Amino acid sequence: MTQALRASAEPVVLDTLFPRGCAPLSRSHIAFGLGRARQQGLALVIVLWIVTLLTVIATSFLYAMRTDVKVVTNGMSRAKAEAAAEAAIHRALFDLYKPATVTDRWLADGVPHNWRYGEANVSVAMVDESGKVDINVASDQLMRGILAAQGLSDEEATALVDSIADWRDQDNLKRLHGAEEAEYVAAGRKYKPANAPFQTIEELKLVLGITPDLYQRLAPLITTYSRQPGINSQIASRDVLRSIPGATDVLVDTYMQQREQARAIKAVIPPFQPALPYLAGGNGFVVGVRATATLDDGTVYVRDAVSLRSPNPKRPVVFLRWQEGEITAAESAPGTSAPAVIPNVPNLRVDASGAVGGVAPSRASSRLAASRI
Repeated sequence: MTQALRASAEPVVLDTLFPRGCAPLSRSHIAFGLGRARQQGLALVIVLWIVTLLTVIATSFLYAMRTDVKVVTNGMSRAKAEAAAEAAIHRALFDLYKPATVTDRWLADGVPHNWRYGEANVSVAMVDESGKVDINVASDQLMRGILAAQGLSDEEATALVDSIADWRDQDNLKRLHGAEEAEYVAAGRKYKPANAPFQTIEELKLVLGITPDLYQRLAPLITTYSRQPGINSQIASRDVLRSIPGATDVLVDTYMQQREQARAIKAVIPPFQPALPYLAGGNGFVVGVRATATLDDGTVYVRDAVSLRSPNPKRPVVFLRWQEGEITAAESAPGTSAPAVIPNVPNLRVDASGAVGGVAPSRASSRLAASRI
């Protein structure tokens, strides 16, 4: 019975697998079909891997190109901001040569001038260096006052005054609270005092006891270019006036109001009474200029310069200092430079060296430039 069932079932299976009129496949045919199917599956996997690899390569290429585009764009923005800031420097110095009878000419009084220049909002201010404390020739009392105004105690201010004097004097004799070579070695410094005048205000960072924070607060108040032991109170900033021994906030604020009122009516500005023992005249020959250019995309560039007026008509200005300035928090904030309309300056020429009206930046070192005074 079992054999009968098997015999009756075989045709059904054969008919199901192989329709009538079709010969059954041999083992070699079946093996060939299975092998071909495997090959097609492997080829599909390889194609998928190749597509994935090409996708990764294309994505990496696009990312690299995007990065390159950003680098180029940022470079162009920086170049535009730098050019605008340098143009503002020359524009400001051009006003110094205008006759005193011109009522709207810019003065080296620290007042900022803002306007729209091309794609940038520009702010520039000029300050006569005589309105700052010269760290090379200022008296100990004035140096102690400017340090105490930054919140230092009398002992700390006295120690720093002695250390500054030890740095700039020409001997190796240590002041009472100062620092000479032995103190720098003991503090782990790999240098010793210069025993020579400061060439730039940045050199003050090397003096033992001067912290980065203290230097940032002192930098706008000091100079190495006025060559005067006192200050010109008629153009000095409020922080400089506060550093004068005997000056109080009330006296300084009252004098600042009187000074602004005198400027408004074109009257003679009176001197600051506590500054009389430390009085210095402003001759306008050495002027510091700071220009800030801010583009619409947020790019900010600051150019700091110190110029010396020269009697040479072919080169009326020599730059004693020409460098990129540090951006302050106020300058990096949006909307700090209010645009205004400013008339074009006639008869300005730009020569091959980048000079405007014969005013060209000097790339010489500060030591060589300072020796020209």
